[in-house]
Formats: sequence, C-alpha cells, structure tokens
Amino acid sequence: MGGSRRLENMNSSVGPSPQHHQQSEAAKSALAVTRTIFRAFLLSVLGSVFVYLLNISYVWLSAILAVIAVVLGIVVLVRTVRFKQSRLVLFGTISGLAVTAIMGLLILTTAFFFREIQTFQDCSRGALTLQAQDSCLVDFQNSVPSELR
Repeated sequence: MGGSRRLENMNSSVGPSPQHHQQSEAAKSALAVTRTIFRAFLLSVLGSVFVYLLNISYVWLSAILAVIAVVLGIVVLVRTVRFKQSRLVLFGTISGLAVTAIMGLLILTTAFFFREIQTFQDCSRGALTLQAQDSCLVDFQNSVPSELR
C-alpha cells in the first residue's frame, strides 16, 4: 500500500500544473502580440523609406510613417525587455529605430530645402542624357546656400 501512494504522488507531479500551463499561455500570447507589433514596426520603417524615395512631394507621408515607426519601436522595445523575449527582435528593433532616426534627419533636411530638392528631382526625371543630369546637379548645388556645400 505504501508503494501505491508513492506512485500516485509521482504521477501527480509528472504533468504540468494548471498554474504553469496558464503562464505558458500568457507567455505565448505576449510573444504573439510582440511579433505582430514588430511586423507593423518593420512595415512602417520600410514604408517610410520607400515613400521618401518614391517622390519628394510625399515627404509628409514619410514623416507620418516615421513617427508611427518610432512609437511602435518603443512599444516593441519595452515589451521585448519586459517579457524577456528574443534577442533577435531586440536587435531588429534597435536597428529599425536607428534607421528611423536617420530617416528623421533626412525628412527634416528635405523639409528645410523642399523647393530646391523638388526642383532637382523634377529636373532629374526629365534628364535623358548624362550632360542633362550633370546640369541638374550643378543647378541644385548653386541653389543650396554656399555655407552648406
């Protein structure tokens, strides 16, 4: 009889406890939410870059996407540290925030020299020869204040 009690005690401790099962479900849920936010973060970073490269007239949309990227990046960073999640997500978030900071500087510079850059972009699109492209570049350089050249 004593042996059967030992087996019952051993068998009851083999399976996961309900409390442990709830914690793992919560961890899985937190990981899923963090990954979803991380994907949205990456899309907003890439969207900001691609919209900026598409056309200078959409610099406002690029700025909005960059702000969204910063907010989502901070949320992912906090969740990754708080829930002790993948270091790859942490590295990706830090890298994405660095790209977003560079995009912020580009957007501010573009906003400051919007007319000059828009004129250069329009000229470059119509330039079919290397000589025409060089002419566009020279015109752009002459339009920028000499202190910044």
